Amino acid sequence: MENKISVIVFDLGNVLIPFDYNRIVEKMNSIDDGLGNRFGKRYYDNYEVHQKYERWLLNNEEFLDIMMDWTEHKISEEEFKNIYSDLFTENKATTSILPKLKQNYKLVLLSNTNYIHQKYGWEKYDFLKHFDKLILSHEVGAIKPEEKIYRAVEDFTNEPSASHIFIDDILEYVEGAKKLGWSGIQFKSHEQLLEDLKL
Repeated sequence: MENKISVIVFDLGNVLIPFDYNRIVEKMNSIDDGLGNRFGKRYYDNYEVHQKYERWLLNNEEFLDIMMDWTEHKISEEEFKNIYSDLFTENKATTSILPKLKQNYKLVLLSNTNYIHQKYGWEKYDFLKHFDKLILSHEVGAIKPEEKIYRAVEDFTNEPSASHIFIDDILEYVEGAKKLGWSGIQFKSHEQLLEDLKL
């Protein structure tokens, strides 16, 4: 890896923790036939609601009010939080390299996420302890690829833009970082990442 790099910034979803929204659909279908399918269609047809929640333009109460409507009030708020967040698994191959990287680099997590997914889904993972800072969209009030969220990383690291390298599965988000002078890697597989990082 280039010598100028001192900060490695990781995306969370589908890099360190793959996720599968079909699990939500299946669980809701098991509660009431077709409920998950109907919920999934409402969710994706109105995806701006998801993005507003990630930006904290909707708070928990406002988001849950909408979700209760979309689940036709057939589950409780607590049931929804658990079902909605039970979609992650850990990519242990990739999380296992974090301690090694930590020896030579600052590590920052940069994620478009929301409060419920954090508290009920991924906050339990032990690998998070290796990060110097978690920069989360709902806390910053911006989502990738908006400049504000990348600048929030720089505000924490206090390092030049060129000192950062960003790893994300979504090319658009990698390009957003590159526009600001960062280096970037599109995550395609653990093996490819090792090659790209020259580990």
